[in-house]
Amino acid sequence: MHTTPTSKVTELNLEFPPAPKPAGVYRPILVVDNFLYVSGQGPVQLDGSLMIGRVGDDLDVDQGKLAARQVGLTMLSTIQTHFGSLDNIKRVIKVLGMVNSTPDFGQHPLVINGFSELMADVFGKEKGIGVRSAVGMMLPGNIAVEIEAMFELY
Repeated sequence: MHTTPTSKVTELNLEFPPAPKPAGVYRPILVVDNFLYVSGQGPVQLDGSLMIGRVGDDLDVDQGKLAARQVGLTMLSTIQTHFGSLDNIKRVIKVLGMVNSTPDFGQHPLVINGFSELMADVFGKEKGIGVRSAVGMMLPGNIAVEIEAMFELY
């Protein structure tokens, strides 16, 4: 039997936070041809608040990784809210992971693994892992992680 992303979400008992409203002049998602582009998402918690902090300062790698995973849950919520069923997604194409980190922190890929591992769990290793960049920078509102992504649609 074919496992769908929706059934994986249920099986993994994942809870999605509320999809955030745009904080500027942009669309949360945009479909062009058979690609779904998702604007940068922050780590929204179930109560709607954001996970804040800087990795290498008040957050450690594991806390950053949890924040990146929470961004993944936020992104899935945004997709469901503004696009529709996760089952219409064929695969993850590209991920840009941005970590709010101190200048001397150098483990950005380990942090963004929190997002990538969640996508692999939901869409399967073959379709849930795409190309990726993981970088450090200052992020708006001192959020811990921001991630944007591109998906291929069926």
